[in-house]
Amino acid sequence: MTTSFHAVIPAGGSGTRLWPVSRVARPKFLHDILGMGRTLLQATWERTEGLADPSHTWVVTGEAHVDAVREQLPHVRDDRLVAEPAPKDSAAAIGLAAMLVHREDPEAVIGSFSADHSITNTAEFLSVVQHAITAAAQTGDIVTIGVTPTYPATAYGYIKTGDLLHLEGAPTARRAAEFVEKPNAATARVYAYSGGYRWNAGMFIMQASVLIDFLAAQAPDLHAGLTRIAEAWGTPCQREIMDEVWPQLEKKAIDYVVAEPAAAAGRVIVIPGDFGWDDVGDFDSVAKLRQPVPGESAGVSAIGAGVEVVDIESRGVVISETGRLVALVGVDDLVVVDTEDALLVTSRAHAQQVKAAVAGVDRAGRGDLL
Repeated sequence: MTTSFHAVIPAGGSGTRLWPVSRVARPKFLHDILGMGRTLLQATWERTEGLADPSHTWVVTGEAHVDAVREQLPHVRDDRLVAEPAPKDSAAAIGLAAMLVHREDPEAVIGSFSADHSITNTAEFLSVVQHAITAAAQTGDIVTIGVTPTYPATAYGYIKTGDLLHLEGAPTARRAAEFVEKPNAATARVYAYSGGYRWNAGMFIMQASVLIDFLAAQAPDLHAGLTRIAEAWGTPCQREIMDEVWPQLEKKAIDYVVAEPAAAAGRVIVIPGDFGWDDVGDFDSVAKLRQPVPGESAGVSAIGAGVEVVDIESRGVVISETGRLVALVGVDDLVVVDTEDALLVTSRAHAQQVKAAVAGVDRAGRGDLL
């Protein structure tokens, strides 16, 4: 059986825990935050090339970021670049993409892959997704990728796995018993080492028609609004309908609107995957993921064009957009982020709290720095 597959790349979010590199006007997916020579968005596009050609690859992003996305992705087709007037989270973004795909290709399977994640083993990732595509086409269920935990993370949601399904072409497929919220440290240890839970990486693969049906059942108002937009897409009234309908749509994640109710109904399959996944959620992740480069200090990672670091008995990560020399003396696991208009100094242990600093900047009336 030949399955028509479309890749959907939601490119949204502000990445507040990666401030001041990530800003509302230029979020983390537009940055080479790991110093790899390409942005997170470009790396995501490169991975999807192993799954679908540009005619079957859709990018959903904010209107403010369309020009930057076009610049970074020269092969993205204009009719595959979907611009959102305002952020409405993943249910609206992926739902609209599914409707546009379904209009052209009613039998298609779609897969959503966030623009701001890191994957180190692309070959294994592609193999796992192919199994997911096979499972989605065979069963008509929603398929998600459950990443094998490598440590007891409290920053990720988890998926509890159930029985092995013995699907042809997807030998590791299991029933997803339930989605679990981000746990506390003690619970995370139980999940990580039990063997029965996987990290929820937010990747969903399913027939476009199946997602549309779930939206109709679980979020009828959202479904109705997206249907109006999709019906007007490519017509002279597209802009008018988008401006009228989009602001009224529910702002919810696809996990809550579709995946969790589907799991409760026994309609979600999980394919376990172990391919070096990280959501690059904070500077601690950046420090873990950064690969040493020739000539770089063993203790301090330096990210940025022409950044110079002098370190004396120090460890940490320095990200600079200014070209200024940064000297670290006798500090451990420090994070220094130097931009033209803001300087952040924190520790890897406190990286999750950068979001609170962003809120403080906002309260101080410095919206220009956000």
